[in-house]
Amino acid sequence: MTISLIGAGYGRTGTLSLKSALETLGYNKCHHMIEVINTPGEPERWMQAIDAETVDWESMLEGYEATVDWPACHFYKALADYYPKAKVLLSVRDPLAWFESMSATTLRVIRKRMQTGDAGQPKNLGTELVVNAAFGGEIDDPEHAIRMFNQHTKDVVDAIDPSRLLIFDVREGWEPLCQFLDKPVPDAAFPRVNSRDEFEDIFFGSGLQKN
Repeated sequence: MTISLIGAGYGRTGTLSLKSALETLGYNKCHHMIEVINTPGEPERWMQAIDAETVDWESMLEGYEATVDWPACHFYKALADYYPKAKVLLSVRDPLAWFESMSATTLRVIRKRMQTGDAGQPKNLGTELVVNAAFGGEIDDPEHAIRMFNQHTKDVVDAIDPSRLLIFDVREGWEPLCQFLDKPVPDAAFPRVNSRDEFEDIFFGSGLQKN
């Protein structure tokens, strides 16, 4: 088993819905941040990958055929180089709506951790991949967030050959995704998972506050 689809889109662009959609289309396990949260040792392994000169992707992603969301989206270039036959899926949404969703969910958790945490605590994925890498250290300025989001989109478009890239909004549904992946369109409705209202149950119930 090897990675055949790499998600380059940030969290809160419908990535949990995409995980469900891709698994419905036959991708036998799609890696998402929820796996990191629920799997002991995963946060530490991904933290080590941030500064590593080389990463054993076969071991890191053993058992998966696709990736979406953080932490893997941070490594989309490295993954695209390592898996040259894999397609790349950039999930997007309106940048301001994305920031507002991030602010009400993921960033709210991160802010709470930053306010109550000990400065001597180990670094964590939220700080390194979201606050520092995705937001450039500034998580409270909408205009800055929009610039960073748009820059990420441009970076992916510039880095990935157009023949292997799909820029996708989950509101588009099955058709463009299935056409890109050469898969038949399922009879079922396109999944809608992890809305803002569901975030508490999905992630807090999985122990997000503990990590």
